[in-house]
Amino acid sequence: QVQLMESGGGSVQSGGALRLSCAISGFIRNRECMGWFRQLPGKEREGIATIDEDGVTTYVDSVKGRFTISLDKAKNTLYLQMDSLKPEDTAMYYCAADIYDWGGHICLHAPYRSYGQGTQVTVSS
Repeated sequence: QVQLMESGGGSVQSGGALRLSCAISGFIRNRECMGWFRQLPGKEREGIATIDEDGVTTYVDSVKGRFTISLDKAKNTLYLQMDSLKPEDTAMYYCAADIYDWGGHICLHAPYRSYGQGTQVTVSS
């Protein structure tokens, strides 16, 4: 079973930057997709950035051009560089990995088996 541990969250002013890290350990059955999700207060968790086995990245429109997902395979660590942060980015952020077998093609829509515990990001205006 895979274990995921996020870090790097915190409080920052609007326009600031943070880098989230996700330490990955254990056995991943399906490495096809990995990603970052977030849950805004009162809303469902949503995928915001994903990376596939070939390094192809996908972003939701709300973070495109501001957030960058990357994977350091040597360190088994997934990152999310967040620039130009806005108050509406305030949320709990989760990393996800090890998807169930599926026939889809877009990692943002994949069914993930494992999530981390989350790290809080708060952006003040």
